[in-house]
Formats: sequence, structure tokens, C-alpha cells
Amino acid sequence: MAFVHYTVAQPLLSKALNSNKNHSSTERVVSSSLLSSSSSSFCTKARNLSHLSRTTFGRFDLKARAKQPESEAISAADAFTQFKHMLLPITDKNPYLSEGTRQAAATVASLAKKYEADITVVVIDENPKESAPEHDTKLSSIRWHLSEGGFQEFRLIERLGEGKKPTAIIGEVADDLILDLVVISMEAIHSKHVDANLLAEFIPCPVLLLPL
Repeated sequence: MAFVHYTVAQPLLSKALNSNKNHSSTERVVSSSLLSSSSSSFCTKARNLSHLSRTTFGRFDLKARAKQPESEAISAADAFTQFKHMLLPITDKNPYLSEGTRQAAATVASLAKKYEADITVVVIDENPKESAPEHDTKLSSIRWHLSEGGFQEFRLIERLGEGKKPTAIIGEVADDLILDLVVISMEAIHSKHVDANLLAEFIPCPVLLLPL
């Protein structure tokens, strides 16, 4: 409501200021043909009126501008309390999970408990399952770390040997499942598994990047 109020009020403000400027200009022209005593009094009133107009409308404009970012901040805060389905992408080559992946698993479990949300895990590997002898060990590690965070049940998706960029796969899953949040460790970006420049392009929901 504050944003709409601001956009409507701005033309009225410009019109009022233009009206005041024209009015003051006319007063100065007329007063120049009057007696000096009348001229002085008239000019003083005109200056006071002009100053009052600028002060009044200036305060109105500042209040209108101040309300806009406040409203936007509230909307953004509301958006970050509506997490009902979260995604944990795993591109880790370590079958026992690296420190960054463990941190991401613990974080998504904590957030899901707080917001009573569901968790989907997508395991991404450029190699097919047959070429990854320790793949089952990795899945067991994922289950263990999420269970440590209080989650025994979660959805598991395996995207193996597809030849696609992990960032594109994450975006596809996030879009298909209409997810609310993606949690990724910065380790996945530093290791070049995930392209940070493509995150905004492929992922349609907020992304939480966890520092190492």
C-alpha cells in the first residue's frame, strides 16, 4: 500500500510545486509595479509562502519515500518465513561427504525443523552409477547426517551420468518441484561443481550459500 501511495502522490506533488513556483513568479512581477512599501511587504509574504510550500511538500515527499523501503523490507522478511520445501543438492565426490556438504545437510535439517518443511536431496554426478562403486556409501552418509538433524524421511533424487551442468540440474529440480529454498555450500562453488554465475539464471527460488 505504501508503494502505491508513493506513486500516486508524486504527480500531485509535482503539480503543487509547479503551481507554487508560477504563483510566486506572478507575485514578483506584479509587486514590481507597486509602491516600494507595498512591494517589500508583498515580497516578504511571497517568500514566506514559497518557503512554507517547499517545507510542507518536502516533508510529505520524504515521508512517502521513507515508507517504500520499509514496506519492501517487510515483504522480503515475510518471503523468508514461508519455507515449506527445501532442496539439498549434493555434488560431492567424497562418499563420506566433505565438511561443506555436512554443514549444508545440518543447516537444511535445522531450517526444515524450524519451518516444518520437507526436504528433497538431489545427488548429482557426471558419471553413471555403474562407474561410482562407492555411490551407495554416499547415500548412506546422506541418510545418516540428515537423521542426526532429526530427519528420517526425505525425498531422494539421483541425477547421474546425464552430461548436464549441475547448476542446470539444480534449476530443473527446483522448478519442477516448486521449491522454496536451495541450500548449497560455497565448497561446491570453489570446487567448480556449481557455477555461481548461473545460479540466478537457472534457480527460480532463493539460494542460501553457506560459507566455509
